Amino acid sequence: MANLNGFNAGTVEPRTEYEPIPAAKYAAVITKSEMKATKSGKGNYLELTFGIIEGQHKGRQLWARLNLDNPNTLAMQIAQSELSSICRAVGVLTPKDSSDLHDIPLTITVRQKVDQDRELRNEIRGYARQEGAQAARAPQAQISTPPWRRNPA
Repeated sequence: MANLNGFNAGTVEPRTEYEPIPAAKYAAVITKSEMKATKSGKGNYLELTFGIIEGQHKGRQLWARLNLDNPNTLAMQIAQSELSSICRAVGVLTPKDSSDLHDIPLTITVRQKVDQDRELRNEIRGYARQEGAQAARAPQAQISTPPWRRNPA
């Protein structure tokens, strides 16, 4: 149980249901990454959270799940290939940690897909270097503001 003393729903706009975004290419950054156990408990996947940083859908989030540790070798090969695409898109070919991939602009290709519950969902189908993006990010200690929020001098 959590203490909600002081919360007043009348002063906060309610969350609205999000519809899938249109299939297109979007400027995005990885904002969060976390290794999680698979449902079966026999493997782990890297969950990457992507935030769209430009345009009408700025602020929307999408997720990619990479089966980097899985009994199914094909699933692992697909995940490693996808991770390679992400690394190349952000210009970090040998990350030591998934956080090395955070806050670097890239272009994601998003499509719409009907899932097994017949719900329309988004799926990230490709990753590319963003035009005009720096090849690599400066060390985190030197950056106080992510690149897309900085004002050019």
